[in-house]
Formats: sequence, structure tokens, C-alpha cells
Amino acid sequence: MDAATGGSGAWNLHVRTSNLFDQGRRNRVTEAAAILIPKRRYFLADFREVAGDIRTYRELMFEFARRDIRIRYKQAVMGFGWAIFMPILIVISGVLIRVAMGQAAGAGVGRADIAGIALKGVGWAFFAGAVTFGTVVLTANHNLISKVYFPREVLPFAAILAQTFDTGIGLAALLLLLPFLGVVPHIAILWAPLLLVLLWLLTAAVVVFLSCANLFFRDVKYIVQVVLTFGILFTPVFYEPAMMGPKGGWLMWLNPLTPILEGLRLSVVTGHNLLVPLTEVTRKGAEVTAWHPASLLYTAAWAIGGLLIAVLVFHRSQAAFAENV
Repeated sequence: MDAATGGSGAWNLHVRTSNLFDQGRRNRVTEAAAILIPKRRYFLADFREVAGDIRTYRELMFEFARRDIRIRYKQAVMGFGWAIFMPILIVISGVLIRVAMGQAAGAGVGRADIAGIALKGVGWAFFAGAVTFGTVVLTANHNLISKVYFPREVLPFAAILAQTFDTGIGLAALLLLLPFLGVVPHIAILWAPLLLVLLWLLTAAVVVFLSCANLFFRDVKYIVQVVLTFGILFTPVFYEPAMMGPKGGWLMWLNPLTPILEGLRLSVVTGHNLLVPLTEVTRKGAEVTAWHPASLLYTAAWAIGGLLIAVLVFHRSQAAFAENV
């Protein structure tokens, strides 16, 4: 009886010990899986992390921007003249195109037309310059990315800040020129800061996304060059969307840059309040939308939404930057 009882107790002890070992193994497996499988991340956590990194490393971002500016103008014959050289070329090209269009349509080119082309040309020069330099900013700094840790987001934003400095010089020169083109100060000019902020945000969205894409697909920079070369023809820099007629004008307004550039021309040059819709009548008697306040919301959605998506894609992809640079 004792032997049987003792045998049963030993068997129960063995079972309990085996269960404890099994439970311990399951716990260890669960802990290992928890370590190996990343926790689910939420959008707001990513955005808070990016905002915190940029705030913490803002001095490094400004230093990268100063370095890009110094490199850009170091041993340059024209110096800061390069900041206004591109807008001048855009204005000259635009005036020639408008003169040719005016000759064909029997219309002339006034000072207001030249002022509008100049203002939109500065905006396009900022966008094109920032996208050109920002697309290759990660591959151009491959030594830093592969050896030194820092938030990679500071590199595309530093490229945009460097281009902002260039555009600031060109914009200051244009402000001195506008009075000679018949532009007078008025209350509608207060729309200009908001439009410039939207232009900056939209440009940042494009730069952040393309800089990440170019790191994984190296032919992106060549595609960008082609698009920027011909993109000015699909963007109303040399002309107004109303010149394209009802259908063509509607297609032009699908370009997120169109409301910004046209808004700058209408508010600064013509003094139009952007809260008021504007229509024009073509030579054939058709009414064409020259401005609608909803276009501001359309561009804001592209700028803010595009920047949030681009930052999210960039931030979640930067873990693979070092092995693809």
C-alpha cells in the first residue's frame, strides 16, 4: 500500500514538474516572440517621434543647410547672383512665349502680365530647385548615413531650407521690381504668406517622398529631371488656366501647384480677394473659371496630407537606408 502510494506520489510529482518545465518553455517562447515581432505602431506615434527628432536635431539640420549653401556658392563667379538667375531666365522665356501667343491672338503683353510671370516664376524656381537637390540628398550623403546615426529626415528638410534661402534672395529682388511693373500695395496681398506656406509644405511633401524613393530606385532622379524639364509647360507659369478654355482650364486646376501660383498672381498683381470666385469670358463667349476659393482647400489637402504620408513612408523605411545607400 505504501509502495503504491509512494509510486503514485512520485508520478504526480513528475507530472507537475513536467508541466512546470512545459509552462516555462512556453513563457520563454512567448517572450522571444514578443522580442522578435515588433509591436504594432500607430500613425500618431510615428509623427510624434519625427517631430521630436527634428526638434532635437534642429541645429544639425540648420548646419546641413548652411553647408549646402556654402558649397553652392563657393568659388562661384556670380555668387548670390545665381539665386536670381533662374527666375530671370523663366521670366524672359515666359515673356517671349506670351508675346508669341499675343501676336497669334492679336493681343499685347502688359506690365501686369510680366509681373504675374515673374511672381509665378519665382514660385516654380523654388519648387524645381528644391526637388532637384532634395531628390538626391540621401545618396549624396551616403557616407554619413552608413556610418553615423541621426534622424535621416533632417537631410531632405535641410535641402529645402537651403533652397528657401535662394528663393528668398530672388523674392526680395522681385519685390523691388514689382512697383516698376505697376503693382501697388493692397489688402489682398495678405494672402501671399499663406500661399507661400502652402508652396513650402507641398514642396516638402514631394522632396521627402522622392528622396526616399530615389534611395531604393536610382532611376528616380532621371525621371524627376525629365518631369521638371517639361513640367513648367503643364503648370500655368507662362499663361493663365483660362487661356486653355473650359476643358483645358479644368485640367490645369488639377495640378496642385496651379492654385498657389494663380493665387499669388491674382492676390499680389491684380488685388483679387481669393475668397471671391472669378470667371472670365473667352473670345468665343465661353465662361471659364479663373479662380474658385475651393482650390485653396484642394491644394491644402495635397500639401498637408501629402507631407504626412511622405513623412510616414520615409520614417518607416529609414531602417533599410544603410543597406541600400
